[in-house]
Amino acid sequence: VRFNDRLQPGASIKLMTDGILLAETQSDPLLRAYDTLIIDEAHERSLNIDVLLGYLKQLLPRRPDLKIIVTSATIDAERFAEHFRSAQGKAPVIEVSGRLYPVEVRWRPYGVENGLSPAPGLAQPAPRGGQGHLGRTGVSQGDDRDQAAAICDAVDELWRLGSGDILVFLPGEREIRETEAALRKHHLDTARQAVEILPLYSRLSQAEQDRVFSSGGARRVVLATNVAETSLTVPGIRFVIDTGLARVKRYSYRNKVEMLQVEPISQAAAQQRAGRCGRVANGVCIRLFDEADFNSRPRFTTPEVLRSSLAAVILRMKSLGLDAIEDFPFIDAPPGKAIADGYQLLTELGAVDERNALTPLGRELARLPLDPRIGRMILEARSREALTEVLTIAAALSVQDPRERPADAQQAADEAHRQFADERSEFLGWLKLWAHYGAAVEHKKSQR
Repeated sequence: VRFNDRLQPGASIKLMTDGILLAETQSDPLLRAYDTLIIDEAHERSLNIDVLLGYLKQLLPRRPDLKIIVTSATIDAERFAEHFRSAQGKAPVIEVSGRLYPVEVRWRPYGVENGLSPAPGLAQPAPRGGQGHLGRTGVSQGDDRDQAAAICDAVDELWRLGSGDILVFLPGEREIRETEAALRKHHLDTARQAVEILPLYSRLSQAEQDRVFSSGGARRVVLATNVAETSLTVPGIRFVIDTGLARVKRYSYRNKVEMLQVEPISQAAAQQRAGRCGRVANGVCIRLFDEADFNSRPRFTTPEVLRSSLAAVILRMKSLGLDAIEDFPFIDAPPGKAIADGYQLLTELGAVDERNALTPLGRELARLPLDPRIGRMILEARSREALTEVLTIAAALSVQDPRERPADAQQAADEAHRQFADERSEFLGWLKLWAHYGAAVEHKKSQR
């Protein structure tokens, strides 16, 4: 992974991220270091994976000896086989039967009616048109419970089925905290013994994530985002509760920003989630939506290249010496509007010239693993002798907000955050926060 290389001399197998392999194409365009490449979890269709699959398609005529294996449990096999079509025909598809135990799927929809408020963070569904009607949020409407109550009921149902840990899929951190609070209250009300409720999302510290992967004596309920869909495998899971929702990044051409929206997941993602149980014994997956809702959803997740700003992709492709994005063999070609928007932004930043060729500034920008706009801030700050301050601001803009506001300590959190607030600019608040952190670290060192 980036900044961490543990490859041993003489090693014959190398595990790496897709981004690292793409970076290697700069120094080794024919990828002579490898005779076999395995692209795992290809169904995720991230930007890096799609660019990599296009690059490999172009590379194969020049490297006919190179073996490429694309794997996934929920892949659109025919689409990928057609992508790698050669003179001999489509790429062969090999199905490997899994060693999973049977998983029973139960449909337990919840919804909103009679004017009650929807679950936190969700838009008001459309009026009901009958049992199982799909509202605008993608949540099936089955009764008037909210999401947290539906999860508590599902936990009770699974608890009665015997031993085994429960994995609950939620859209994000806020929903995890709210559900955790509801489950703890529910646990006290029911006087349930020996239960451990654990959150799991990407922003957790390594120590907090390790708690999820170390088995304890108590039965566990793990509340996770879609990071537990494929990236991480939680041991001991026999039951899954699926809200059918995830936070999805989408680019707004009007506002020129990427937004995280709560959306219904695809059928393939739901199957991935159900597959998290049934690995150690027969499993049960409770979906908090109905079967009609499931059948109306798209089969596969929308590729990231069709819902993202393409400025960073164009910049990366040009720095790697790849074809123009308009001619590149993507599995799903991005629309012309998205390509034009990406070029427009790069032109405004001075990264490409009037012929859309990379400028010297653009080459520098491509070396920074950042959103091009944030990278441009850093390059400008260097010439204005404000690099230290802008690096701090750029770092703050590149990560999730580190401030937390727990439901049971909102006032205390607001008071703690207020000491770093600056009415002139939120950026100045980030500088105050970083200075405070630096002082705290130095103080701790001096006390040793």
